[in-house]
Amino acid sequence: MPQFFLNKRLILLLVSIIVLVALIGFSLRDRENVSLPEQFISDIVGFGQNLVSKPAGAVAGFIQNVEDLQNTYIENKKLKARLDELASLDAKVNDLQKDNKDLRETLDIKDNLRDYNPTQATVIARNPVQWEELLQIDKGLSSGVKPNMAVITAKGFIGKIKSSKQFTSTVQLLSSNDPKNRISVKVQGEKGEKNVFGLIEGYDAKKKMLILKRLPYDVDIKKGRNVVTSGMGGLFTEGIPIGKIEKLVPDQYGLTQMAYVKPSADLYDVEHVMVIDRTIAKSDAFDLTTEKEGE
Repeated sequence: MPQFFLNKRLILLLVSIIVLVALIGFSLRDRENVSLPEQFISDIVGFGQNLVSKPAGAVAGFIQNVEDLQNTYIENKKLKARLDELASLDAKVNDLQKDNKDLRETLDIKDNLRDYNPTQATVIARNPVQWEELLQIDKGLSSGVKPNMAVITAKGFIGKIKSSKQFTSTVQLLSSNDPKNRISVKVQGEKGEKNVFGLIEGYDAKKKMLILKRLPYDVDIKKGRNVVTSGMGGLFTEGIPIGKIEKLVPDQYGLTQMAYVKPSADLYDVEHVMVIDRTIAKSDAFDLTTEKEGE
């Protein structure tokens, strides 16, 4: 009896498999009309797939968007850091190019100052409150730098040594408002014309020009004439470029004239300077303005 039921179950299982295979084969055939049971089952399966696939797709899309945002944030952070590095590098390149240009010009000036025993120095400090008054350089008494020596850049005269310590010195600029800071200068005349002498006695901060006073009232000085040290003050050698005449005006009482002089050197941005020993003199050896005009 048990053997009979066992064989019966086996027979039913085989029949079921045969029917299932037949149904599958029948459903896979290309047919225009689908039976109602097949339609019902297909609709139920499709509905279930929609219920599952849409939320699953939304969750998957959300996760992908979060990953994309995270990757974008990381890449953006890296790009910003790279941009900061590039900006820093660009600033360093500009500084190096400027230093290279200044040093080349200073070396050219040094070649022209062999008879003057020049001392090359670098600006190490400058007080913002006294920006147009003083600056500090890295050479002092140990390098032979002493008070009242002339200080120049590659462009021309900027001031004098006010005080010296063992390893540093303080430079008083031409733009200083110190009434005692007077420089004896001459306005170079053209061929056949006489030089005109006067004193640099101030600085107009608004115009950014030096004030040249005590010029004779009856002389006609044209714009663009070169102004150089005269060598008559006893402190500075003759011929150091100061600037060019920009404008000539009568003084307060009309007895003399005064002129605004545009400095040859940049008094605002100074990094490398030369200190010239005033005790060595050589006439017209430093007339750089004439040399440049002849180039």
